[in-house]
Amino acid sequence: MQNHVESTASGIDADLVLIGGGIMSATLGSMITVLQPDWRIVLVEKADTLASESSNPWNNAGTGHSGFCELNYMPDPVDGRKAGSIARQFQVSRQWWAYLADAGLIDPASFIHTTPHMDVVFGQHDMDYLRSRYATMAADPFFEGLEFSDDPSTIRAWAPLVMNGRDSQEPIAATRHPNGTDIDFGALTRSLTGIISGCGGRTLLSHDVRGLRKESTGRWLVTGRKTTTGQSFEVRGRHVFVGAGGYALRLLQQAKLPEVRGYAVLPVGASFYRCEEAAVVAQHDAKVYGQAGLGAPPMSVPHLDKRVVDGRSYLMFGPYATFSTKLLKAGKLTDFFTTLRWRNLPVLAAAALQNLPLVKYLIKELAARPRSKFAQLQEFYPEAELDQWELIPAGQRAQLVTPDPRRIGVLQQGTELVTSADLSISGLLGASPGASTAVPIMLDLVRKCFPEQWSKSWGESIGRAIPGNTLIAWDSTTTRASSQRTAVSLGLLP
Repeated sequence: MQNHVESTASGIDADLVLIGGGIMSATLGSMITVLQPDWRIVLVEKADTLASESSNPWNNAGTGHSGFCELNYMPDPVDGRKAGSIARQFQVSRQWWAYLADAGLIDPASFIHTTPHMDVVFGQHDMDYLRSRYATMAADPFFEGLEFSDDPSTIRAWAPLVMNGRDSQEPIAATRHPNGTDIDFGALTRSLTGIISGCGGRTLLSHDVRGLRKESTGRWLVTGRKTTTGQSFEVRGRHVFVGAGGYALRLLQQAKLPEVRGYAVLPVGASFYRCEEAAVVAQHDAKVYGQAGLGAPPMSVPHLDKRVVDGRSYLMFGPYATFSTKLLKAGKLTDFFTTLRWRNLPVLAAAALQNLPLVKYLIKELAARPRSKFAQLQEFYPEAELDQWELIPAGQRAQLVTPDPRRIGVLQQGTELVTSADLSISGLLGASPGASTAVPIMLDLVRKCFPEQWSKSWGESIGRAIPGNTLIAWDSTTTRASSQRTAVSLGLLP
């Protein structure tokens, strides 16, 4: 059965309104389309294209975050809980995509590619850390296949560009997992949105949401203007999801949601070096991560990445921190100031004082000259030539800051799902690794916000699509079999 969105004299009426045209809205909308095809779904996006901000492939590193290479998930090398949690969540995302692929709803070749994930560290201290980390991860079935080496010839075979031209006496160690992934989240977003429109849902591009108000009927009134004509528009919905990236907090504040009282965001931007020289790109087939600098935020962990975008291969290195008061790449310099409230000012101040190393790091990065930035790339790729690389701006992120009874304000890493007490509106705040874990995040939202539908049929349907449907732990036999089936469905294994 196809759903049909109603247009009336008073605007558009829907069961679910999605604000933002990125991976989160696309994931939720496509999931509910599959679970309840008669629901009326409307997606509203300010830009004239989908996935124009954080989900755009040039605004992120394209890493399928699975814990294989992200050292910032394990500052303590004997504590693998966070890395294991991310690995389990990413496996749930992959299982859902595999289910959609098996149903003929998406084409995995358009967005996901096998790309080994590596860590490379230098010096005895970091080598000891990596060896200990490897021993911890090797005991978890989700990291089966992870390899460790401190042999330069082995590391050269894994990543020639990293080793060519390097001092043979330099202490170095690496880990490698052959089944990592590179993901074009922009292509995935468009594929998932196609599921919504294929079932009668509507996508409204160039529609700038400026107001959110709950009516006496219990429905939400979403208002704004078309960016192309300036004409106003109205959309009403039984449930609203705010997946607008950096603008999400501002919209939830406009909705007068008490659950975000005292919340704040800090804008953090980035840039990358990109190489499309075929002879260079052909020599590197991995995502190689290293250790973050002192005080650096998690999104600033340096990495040299193989990327596949629109069927073409590239290399990227970064990120380099940038600063702007914009909350979106295509936003305004006044964005950050529109989120300030008297309740969140002390929260922001406290978080800044507790993160002075981060402040110093950002100042140092902003003051760095181009030659100094390129020298960071040469630490990973000693023979890199400047004329083969282009420095490109990446996306803006809004790091979440939340109130805390003891510390007043805390800078949060990752994402946070916010729902109203009456479950009629929800939103997602924060940054990485959101895209990779979009499916479990949206499953959490569906369970919380639609408990009646979940208990009647949705939960059972999801159980068939994602066997086990748990983010905590599976036994090794189930994990291995499930991972293999998923990889085959996504075209990652023959």
